[in-house]
Amino acid sequence: MANPFSESSLSGRQKPWLTTLLFCLITWPAQADEFDHSLWDQLLVENVSSDNGGRSTSVDYQGMANQRSQLTTYLTALGKVSQKQFDRWGQEQQLAFLINAYNAWTVELILTEWPKLDSIRDLGSWFRSPWSKKFIPLFGKTVTLDHIEHELIRGSGRYNNPLIHFAVNCASIGCPALRQEAYVGDTLEAQLDEQTRLFLSNREQNRLSGDTLAISSIFKWYREDFEKGWHGYRRLEDFFLAYSDTMALPDSAVKRLLTGDQDIEYLDYDWRLNQR
Repeated sequence: MANPFSESSLSGRQKPWLTTLLFCLITWPAQADEFDHSLWDQLLVENVSSDNGGRSTSVDYQGMANQRSQLTTYLTALGKVSQKQFDRWGQEQQLAFLINAYNAWTVELILTEWPKLDSIRDLGSWFRSPWSKKFIPLFGKTVTLDHIEHELIRGSGRYNNPLIHFAVNCASIGCPALRQEAYVGDTLEAQLDEQTRLFLSNREQNRLSGDTLAISSIFKWYREDFEKGWHGYRRLEDFFLAYSDTMALPDSAVKRLLTGDQDIEYLDYDWRLNQR
């Protein structure tokens, strides 16, 4: 009996069908490997409000609590991703996954004591900060928020993108806004750029006060990340020069940044909960 799938036995109508089938079999693993952040996206859309033109946001933690089963489903899905699966993704998809994981687990941490807290720091102790608490199942281990941010995102050397500091959210007023949508690999670059511009244009966080540039303490804590050569920036001043229009800096300040003569001070960080 002839092989029914041999080339000689296939009619002109069957060959295109087989080509389509083979294409689907080849591409299916890559398509199935993509992570679905739609549950987290829905939670953000329904429970995060925009303030000051999107430069800051507030969170309805009671609303998050009412939909905690949906949050739990999403967190469970995050925890089921293996290291092998994660490693197959592109950098943008990996970074979007890690940022979403950090933000979603931060909300979950707040809900463990909501509404009996005024700041995320209330969840810490003399011996351990809330960011060093091991409670997150990820890649077969139980890790901390610090591990996600400082080891996987910042410490891996894989991403080298300082704009992540305007995306990871520490549930505080002083932190860059929690975005009203999930991060996704296909649009991550545009999302991070928008987050950066919104934060830098927030005069409560970054402003020129006389001849002094008063900026968020984020730039003090993570200055080295802005000086590692991303887009060729080797000085913090280079970063501000790139966004001088967004920050509405006058020519005099731009000149001082160019020469390194710009006085900089760091604003006190507002650790109050970013609640609605």
